[in-house]
Amino acid sequence: MSDYKTILTEVENGVGIVTLNRPEKLNAMNRDLNAELQEAVFNFDGNPAIGCIVITGSGDRAFTAGGDIHEQVADEGCDPKDVAEKKRRTRYGGYQMAAADTPTIGMINGIAYGGGAVLASSLDMRIGSEKTKFRFLAAAYKRINATWTLPNQVGWPKAKEFLFTAKIVEAQEALDCGLLNHLVPSADLRNKTMEIATMIAGNSHEAVAGCKRLLLQDMNADLEQQWENEQNYARDIMPNASATEAFPEFLARKGEHAAE
Repeated sequence: MSDYKTILTEVENGVGIVTLNRPEKLNAMNRDLNAELQEAVFNFDGNPAIGCIVITGSGDRAFTAGGDIHEQVADEGCDPKDVAEKKRRTRYGGYQMAAADTPTIGMINGIAYGGGAVLASSLDMRIGSEKTKFRFLAAAYKRINATWTLPNQVGWPKAKEFLFTAKIVEAQEALDCGLLNHLVPSADLRNKTMEIATMIAGNSHEAVAGCKRLLLQDMNADLEQQWENEQNYARDIMPNASATEAFPEFLARKGEHAAE
């Protein structure tokens, strides 16, 4: 376990496990959670005893329901340049997690919506259960994300479908298109995830890291350039919608103190 406020960490058989720990908010990803998640992943990535990293959510409803909307609303009253810089640091940390040498597995224990779907699709593998659902919501809220993650997992046709429609992707469809590597009953989710993670951790860490580096380098554009392209588009061509503009129904339904 750990002294973090919004996540939990543990180590088992050479596998570092990070649990997003805001169950009362469906593990919504505020700035603190993102910072602690990234710190934990980077610490595990720098630990020679760790051969694989598993990320999951606490509770039985959500991997993470996405970004903390009310934190985004609060940001609208702050200096725009300061907020933009904080967002870029957080998002670049997300890229750095995706590019880490140590393989990452998402143990998708429930819904992975919005920013949660982006996080899940940035990981190397995902294992889910009948409770797993993905939703790439950005286009529904006049935003853009996941263009640098999703096509690398499911290919262009399915990525276009998921990004353009913002539809709910049920577990079986996610398995069929490669968004899930394995689909198991929820009671078996941890065992299956740890089976795969332990197998990876038992191999040569140097060789596994080399495989991952080469796979990323062999893309037509490297992962960082894909990420950079998305950031530049959102900055220069179509700025992402503000939280109050994007989520009026959520805010009206939940009230000013709720968080997604």
